[in-house]
Amino acid sequence: MTPMYDHQLFVSTISEFTRTLLNPYDPTVALNDLATRVTDVLALAGSGVTLATDGYLRFVTAVPEAVGDLERYQEEHQKGPCVAAYESGDTVAVHDLRDRAAVWPEYCAIAERLGMGAVAGIPMRLGEHTFGALNLYAAGTRAWPDEDLDAAAVLADMATAYLINASTYHQQEQLNEQLQRALDSRIVIEQAKGVIAEAQRIDVEKAFDRIRQHARSHNVKVRDVAEAIVHVGLRI
Repeated sequence: MTPMYDHQLFVSTISEFTRTLLNPYDPTVALNDLATRVTDVLALAGSGVTLATDGYLRFVTAVPEAVGDLERYQEEHQKGPCVAAYESGDTVAVHDLRDRAAVWPEYCAIAERLGMGAVAGIPMRLGEHTFGALNLYAAGTRAWPDEDLDAAAVLADMATAYLINASTYHQQEQLNEQLQRALDSRIVIEQAKGVIAEAQRIDVEKAFDRIRQHARSHNVKVRDVAEAIVHVGLRI
């Protein structure tokens, strides 16, 4: 089968997509970008992306917007080529959706209404894990040469890797924020202990005991009491 994808556009898209994903990027925007780019590269009628949460595929984005009807059906019923690709971890390519009318009757009816005659579901995988699927839609029937599916898979893999890295980065960012809050708390508590110790002429351990007792009796955090002592002038 003769590939239908635009190789020159594919190469330039890979280059641009790579540069884009190296920067902080909203995951939803990244997936919409994926759908737009794969639609252009393969000269498709449209494409959509679904991601798995708690074992179920959820509709994320579609290009053009009307394709969202097919993605929403798959989310609601957990049936269709996207779901099959996700569950099997393999590409599901359908040359003519009329051949699957008995398997996905409502889905195929929606596709016919939208003028979509062929579909391919590309699993979004990283290692042994599948995180979602990319759906490719063509008007009328369409053969799906390996070269076309491979090009789509490359873009899907790039977006998947970005999502995983973004999640890891977010987790690290949260950890850094928690560590910074812990450090800030320790600093302000140490300052508060010094203020109370000097004001009451007691050692810092007793000063800390007073701060904790005050926090318990007023049902507030020790850090909040410490900040009030340091920044507001609270004396206990």
